Parts: sequence; structure tokens; C-alpha cells
Amino acid sequence: MSISPSTQSQPVVASVRAGAREWLALAVLMLPVLLVSIDNTVLSFALPAISQALEPSGTGMLWIIDAYPLVLAGLLVSMGSLGDRIGRRKLLLIGAVGFSAVSIAAAFAPTTELLILSRAVLGFFGAMLMPSTLSLLRSTFTDRDQRRLAIAIWASGFAAGSALGPIVGGLLIEHFWWGSVFLLAVPVLVPMLVLTPLLIRESKDPNPGPIDVVSIVLSLAAMAPVVYGIKTLASEGFTLVGVLAIVVGVTAGVLFVRRQLRRPVPMLDMRLFRRASFSGAVLVNLLSVVSLVGFLFFVSQHLQLVLGLSPIGSGLVLLPGLATMIVAGLVVVPIARRVRPSIVIPIGLLISASGYGLVSLSGGDAPASVLMIAFVLLGLGIGAAETVSNELILSSAPADKAGAASAVSETAYELGAVLGTATLGTILTASYRSAVVLPDGLSAAQAHAAGETIGGATTVAGQLPDALGEQLLESARHAFDSGVALTAGIGVALMVCAAVLALISLRKVRG
Repeated sequence: MSISPSTQSQPVVASVRAGAREWLALAVLMLPVLLVSIDNTVLSFALPAISQALEPSGTGMLWIIDAYPLVLAGLLVSMGSLGDRIGRRKLLLIGAVGFSAVSIAAAFAPTTELLILSRAVLGFFGAMLMPSTLSLLRSTFTDRDQRRLAIAIWASGFAAGSALGPIVGGLLIEHFWWGSVFLLAVPVLVPMLVLTPLLIRESKDPNPGPIDVVSIVLSLAAMAPVVYGIKTLASEGFTLVGVLAIVVGVTAGVLFVRRQLRRPVPMLDMRLFRRASFSGAVLVNLLSVVSLVGFLFFVSQHLQLVLGLSPIGSGLVLLPGLATMIVAGLVVVPIARRVRPSIVIPIGLLISASGYGLVSLSGGDAPASVLMIAFVLLGLGIGAAETVSNELILSSAPADKAGAASAVSETAYELGAVLGTATLGTILTASYRSAVVLPDGLSAAQAHAAGETIGGATTVAGQLPDALGEQLLESARHAFDSGVALTAGIGVALMVCAAVLALISLRKVRG
């Protein structure tokens, strides 16, 4: 995202208010956003059926889950830069065709290996979709007030997809086979392929500079090993492989930054991070997603494994929070015109912190009604804060580098999702393992499974006599809820830290 003298000397284009065509274009751009966010949560409901059909090993099951985010996170910046070069609409269409075709292949994959390969290729094409959608919003909505509203709607697509994932997954798995969760891409992306050329104008960087293969390789080598290392440490504890992966990723990241600073036309202009509005907004996005994903991680288990709700019932408990997140993102738009981001964002994040605080004060043993209210508070704050922070990320970057800037925002989302599960999930798992008390009479395999996760304890309890199974479940649920209370307390701290960070880094940014 270079800011060269020629770029700086270009005349400023007057903003033009969007009409019906532009708002229809926004509706089209929401389709891949909904799809990718639904995919983040829908797969978890297909894993038991996949396990029975393909009989993958434990490592194989892990790779079925991880192959997609590893490739996606590693290629977001490169694909954002590629969209700046060849055209963001063109890249969006290529990604949609590829994602649809590979989704069909994944749905009918006959082996674990082919399913893992399909998931990796889905990550490749998924990395083309997300930066393109956000950067096309920048070129479609030149009026800042309208762009802020468009970004609010765009951000609500992520929230809608994440909350709808469990409901859609539960319905599909209840009535169809496991591959149906992958076929969602076809009815969503086919209309987009038809309407995009009709409604969305092409945009690109007029002076993209030469292709930098070394930077592309370094960006992938920086992101993928770090994501893999975090997931390895979360699932297996402190291991040499996990530590080495993070070291490799950090080293590649340092080399990537040094290369960008030295090149006359860098793939990613690191000087943007010197702008408080840009770097502060990126970090707010990162910490917000960490908290949101961490909350969903333990709440989805608590609702199903502790309270005994079905997947569909659990999703319905989260729906009021989803609606609140969408409404908050829209309502904050007129407020953000007049109130500084350094006020709006911290207030929103503190409201989210109160949602975590409600769970923490309950001691983890919270009924569904309390969790519903907590998610409403979390959604209220994050919906408002992320609308403003996403708009700051785009407005801080030159228009001709919108794709790469969008990729930075998307990378913050993906890293936040990984860190939310890895950090808060690891703390929750470690707390459970230390607190659970296993009754006598379990086999070695049963004791191992029940001592690892509450899901394992629930499965083992079904294999035991009623009295012994109930004893195990009571202990497992108590251990899990004690970990939830601890994790929720950390969530409060994360939200408060994000609020302080926003207050300091955005203090000079006007409303």
C-alpha cells in the first residue's frame, strides 16, 4: 500500500452519493461475506457425521478443521494486493467460481485426504473473496457517511453468518448427509456470479508496481506457521513443534516487514501502521474478534453439554445478540458522524466487557437467559465498535490500495478468530482438566477421554451405568463451569484493554 509522490499528487475525487445501483451492489457483496462466516461455524456440526463416514484419525480430523484457516490467513494480504493489481471485481469472480467448484468436490470427498485437500483449496479461493468485498465497498461508496453505513451492513454479515451457522448446520445435518454443509456455497455464489458484472464496477490500482513473489512467499510463511503453532499449543500443550512453528512465522514476518520498508513500491506499505487511526483500528478489530470467538467457543458448549439444549436451540439463544449486533452497527452510523471514535469505540467495548462480566459474576453456572443477555451486551458493544474501526481502516488508506488495506482488516479477523479459540479455549481446557474428578470404574481410554474435554466426558457417561454416568457428568459440568468463570474474567480484561488502546490511539481522530 505504497503512498508514492505520484499517488499523493493525484487530484482528490469528489464524493458522489450512492444510488439504487450501489445499494443493490452492496446486497450482492454481502453474499460471500455471509457464506464465509457461516462456514466458520457450520462445520463443527458436521464433524461427528464426517468421523463416522470417513473414519479419520485424530490428526486427520484436526487437519480437516485447520486446513482452511491456515491457507486463508496466510494468503489474505497477497490476495488483497493481487486484487489491487488485476482488478478487485475480477478477483472476486475468480474466487467465487473456484470456491463453488471446490465446495462441490468437498461435499463428495470419498477420503479424509481429499477432504483435507479440498478444505485447503477452499482457503485459497476464500482469500480472494473477502478482501475484494470490503475494498469494492471503498470504490462503490465514495461518500463517507454512506460508506460508514455500508460497512456497518457488511460487518453485520459476519455476525449474521456466525450466529446462523449453528442453526443452518443443525438443520442440514438433521435432514441430509454431512456434505450438505459444503453445498451451501452453490446457491449463495451462483447469483453473485450473475449479478456482480451487472451491478459492480471494476476498480484497481492504476500503478501497482511489479509482482513481488518473495513478499508473497514471506507473507504466507509468516501467517500460516503462526496460526498452526497457536493451534498446536492449544491442543497439545507446550511442544517443540508448536514453538518452532511460531518462531518460523515470526522470523518470516520480520523479513517481510523489512522487505516492504526497503522496496520503492511495497506489496503492503508498513508505514500505514504509523497512522494511529489505522493501527489502532486494526488492533481493536483483533481484540474484539478474540473476545467474540472466545465467548462463542464456551457458550456453545455450555448450552449444549451443560444445559442440554439442541444445536438449533443453542443457536436460537444467540439470536437476540445477533440482532443487537446488527442494529448497533447501523445505529452507530449517525452517531459516528458527530462523536469522535476515541469516545464511541471505548464505550462500545466497555459495554461488551459488561457482558463478559455478567457471565463471570454468575460463576460460570449461568442459565440460558443470562447467557442471552450477556451476548446481547457483547453484540451491542462489538457491533458499534467494529463498524467504526472498519471504516477507519479503509479511510486511512489510499483509495488505490483499498484491497491490501482490506486484507489487513480481514487478517485481523482471522487472527482474532484463531487467537480467541486458542488462548481462551486453552485456558478453559486447562481449567477443566485440573478441576474434573473422575469416578472409579473407568477404563484407561474412558478416563483419558473424560479427563480431556466435557464433550469426551459426555460421550463416556453414555457408556456407563446410570449412577456412575451421572456422577461423571456432574463433575465434568462443575469443572467446565469453573473454567468458564475464569475465561469470562479474562474476556473482561481483554475488552477493557481494547477500550484503553482505542482511547489512546484514536484520540486525535475526528468524528
